[in-house]
Amino acid sequence: MPRILLAEDDDSLRGFLARALERAGYEVTACADGDEAASHLDESWDVLLTDIVMPGLDGIEVARLAAAKHPGLRIMFITGFAAVALAAGDAAPPGAKVLSKPIHLREIVAEVERMIAA
Repeated sequence: MPRILLAEDDDSLRGFLARALERAGYEVTACADGDEAASHLDESWDVLLTDIVMPGLDGIEVARLAAAKHPGLRIMFITGFAAVALAAGDAAPPGAKVLSKPIHLREIVAEVERMIAA
């Protein structure tokens, strides 16, 4: 079963995302911030799905740490800040995908499925 590390500081969105991904057949570890997500980076993951703007470590820093430990890890950012999304493309590890909120849960699940299939 593919494993997803999810980092999202919005409690309700984190819960919705985790449930949608679990229903789609993924094992999800949901973290409330970047620091908590970083504490799980010694584990093996198929996808890192992270918000960009969070307390503690931001999503870009979590992605950099994750990419250093797991070359080839698929990384997807979600953000509600358009300017942050544009800047993330330059700062993120190569191959990372950036999705802007609001986004429908089905779209995120479909994007994760595409990333895993690639």
